[in-house]
Amino acid sequence: MPSDVTEPKWSLRLPADCSIAAIRSVYDLIREAFGRQDRLEIDCSSVDKADVTSIQLLLSTARTGEAQGRPVVLTSLSQSLRNTLRRAGFASDAMIDQHFPQKKDGT
Repeated sequence: MPSDVTEPKWSLRLPADCSIAAIRSVYDLIREAFGRQDRLEIDCSSVDKADVTSIQLLLSTARTGEAQGRPVVLTSLSQSLRNTLRRAGFASDAMIDQHFPQKKDGT
């Protein structure tokens, strides 16, 4: 099966704790992964603890990728992360999608 060069070689899975207490290590993970490939998929399915710092980091990562022409896509947003996004002012899924590109059902 031929490889699609637009697809990442792997996806970064965020840890369960993405709160301010752990954000430095999350930042280091994202920075390392971002430096390895042109397209970065971030699997958010394991996130149990999130706060505004994790939202800021993901938004900054998405904007940096966009500015550099290096897509950053979120996959499998956990319910905890979705709740945090809503508390941070992202009132609808459409608003979340606008600021955080997401991969859905194989697309």
